[in-house]
Amino acid sequence: MNLNEHYNKLYETSAATIAAGKYSIDLELKNESDSRFGITLLIRPNDEIKANIQHFINELKKVEPEQYFYPESDIHITVMSIISCSENFTLNQISPKEYIEIICRSLVDVEKIKIHYKGVTASPSALMIQGFPSDETLNNLRNKLRENFKNSGLQQSMDSRYSIFTAHSTIMRFQEKLQNPKKLIETAEKFRDYDFGEFDVTNLELVYNDWYQRKNTTKVLGDFGLR
Repeated sequence: MNLNEHYNKLYETSAATIAAGKYSIDLELKNESDSRFGITLLIRPNDEIKANIQHFINELKKVEPEQYFYPESDIHITVMSIISCSENFTLNQISPKEYIEIICRSLVDVEKIKIHYKGVTASPSALMIQGFPSDETLNNLRNKLRENFKNSGLQQSMDSRYSIFTAHSTIMRFQEKLQNPKKLIETAEKFRDYDFGEFDVTNLELVYNDWYQRKNTTKVLGDFGLR
């Protein structure tokens, strides 16, 4: 299935679920003692795109002000969840240097990665911006990371939840009962094909992070510049 089809299918089923009031609320968002942490390699969009996303978030806030909206500092695209967030993982279990070395090796022949943010999709508990890589570079990098980490013997849990192939950014999660599910979908519909812009990825970050990639709990372990 291509990416466009995947996003469309996700949107259609999730939009119907949300409008019918059968959405899911993420109960962990307000849990002060949530101790799920992991390690992620990620991309952050540039300031221009963040400003375009903010325009959409502002419209959503008018409809559903009580929900959780990602601040600009937390918006990201997951390249690879290397160790999935769990309560059992802490940073002292690994040597970040070894992980950095494998990522460097995986990046050796990587040309430019370009991402186009266009349109909006949804899950039963969140809204996301659709990201489209301009070519196979991102997927090739993911495959190299999979291969190199699996051969390394290092602790990792890549693809344990699902095999990642999208390039979306989550921008809103449901933490309360929705005030007006239908109005929320109407607002999302207006941005269904909205062009948020295109950007060249200049660097990747390896971070130790919580489930929601909150800046105040995130620790940057490595920063990798792309050519």
